[in-house]
Amino acid sequence: MEYVYIGDIVNTHGIKGELKIISSFRYKDLVFKKGFSFYIGNRLDKVIVNTYRVHKNFDMVTFCDVNNINDAIVYKGDKVYVKRCDITEDVILDEDLIDIDVYDNDKFIGKVETIMKGIAQDIIVIKKNDTKHLIPYVEEFIKNIDLENNKMDINVIEGLLNEN
Repeated sequence: MEYVYIGDIVNTHGIKGELKIISSFRYKDLVFKKGFSFYIGNRLDKVIVNTYRVHKNFDMVTFCDVNNINDAIVYKGDKVYVKRCDITEDVILDEDLIDIDVYDNDKFIGKVETIMKGIAQDIIVIKKNDTKHLIPYVEEFIKNIDLENNKMDINVIEGLLNEN
C-alpha cells in the first residue's frame, strides 16, 4: 500500500487556484500542511501544499505553481492521495486494518472487510463466511491492534455480534 486515499477535490474556490477537498481522513494534521506532497487523480500528479485552511466542511488548499482557477480546475473531481512513507508518525491507518484477523478472548470472529465512515464514529465491518458484524471503532470495543501478528482483539458485549 504505497498510496493512501485522503479525500476528493470537489470544486475550486475563488480565482487564485484554491481547491475544496472533502476528507474524512483521520490524521489530517499530519498531511494537510505546507510543504506536504499530495498525489492527484489516476495520474498521481505530484503537487506540493502551499496553504491550508478549514472552511465549513471542507479542507481548502492551494498548491505550489497552481496560481489561478484555470490551473486548478483540471483537478476538480479527482481523488487525493499521499504516500504512506511520507506519514512519519506511528499511526494505524484504516487501510492497515483491512484483512486483519479479529478475536474475542482467542475466539476467531472474522476478518476486517472494510471501515465505514459513520456520523458519530467509524464502524469496523468484520466478515466470516456469510456473516458480517459491525463494531464501533472506539477504544471501548477495540482492546488491542497488533499489525505485526495481523491480529485485533475486541471487547464483545451482549448484542454486539450478529448471532444469526
